[in-house]
Amino acid sequence: MKQISTTALAKVYDVPPKELFTHLVGLGYILKQDDGWALTELGVSNGGEVKESSQYGQYIVWPEDIDLNKEPANTKLVTSTAIGKSFDLSANKMNFILSELGWVQKSLKGWVVTEQGKKQGGVQSEDKKSGIPYVRWPESIIDSTSLNETIGHVKGVEKSPSPETIKTTNEESVEFREKFEAKHRSADGHMVRSKAEMLIDNWLYMAEIVHAYERKLPIEEDVYCDFYIPTGKVYIEYWGYENDSKYLARKKKKIELYNKYGFNLIELQDKEVQNLDDVLPRLLLKYGVQAY
Repeated sequence: MKQISTTALAKVYDVPPKELFTHLVGLGYILKQDDGWALTELGVSNGGEVKESSQYGQYIVWPEDIDLNKEPANTKLVTSTAIGKSFDLSANKMNFILSELGWVQKSLKGWVVTEQGKKQGGVQSEDKKSGIPYVRWPESIIDSTSLNETIGHVKGVEKSPSPETIKTTNEESVEFREKFEAKHRSADGHMVRSKAEMLIDNWLYMAEIVHAYERKLPIEEDVYCDFYIPTGKVYIEYWGYENDSKYLARKKKKIELYNKYGFNLIELQDKEVQNLDDVLPRLLLKYGVQAY
């Protein structure tokens, strides 16, 4: 039986490769692993194999006639209602938490899975009677570290980091926080680390844009943004200290993570901070955030 790559299989089904990868995740055949994909036992039982190429490294192949128009009985997908019950939260509250994580977005009615949500295994569905869209998730989403951390923050329950988390915390980030103490008070009461951050925070406050300061990114890595705007799911980073080699290395790592996860990022330097009234409204509007 002829075996073909996932990209080639997407051509057979006449769908974009990204859409097929998402569908395979929803079926439980593959899992996202680092920057690639891992084949599950269920994927193996349905004909998937891992091949090695000197040019492309490891990749997954499938039988050319594999039937993807099915949903294995042992792959359980759950709704936000079921997830909410696990955390004693309503379905509505859970959807807003999933939205805050950037995994779903509000439609005219119902909810639509985002690219980030697809990476978590989210599968777009719709009510057969009303046509209202909703998202189903692998049951394992309940164990997601990012989801549990966000729910903990919403409930006001902070968990102490595990020894492993403490051990793997970015030492450069800790050193940066200790070196640049948050001692500048902005208009909304946030204590920030520099005058430039204070100007940005004050601008957002005066523009009546809801924002968070030093919010942890909804990823496994222990990384914090400068500012986060829930409307539009936008992150803002102010890059200063350009003559500090350790700071530049930290900046490079953060940008790589923003690119890796496809987050909406606005980058500001001193020249933009001196002209926020002209710069920020234009940049925010690209992500649907209107100022003034």
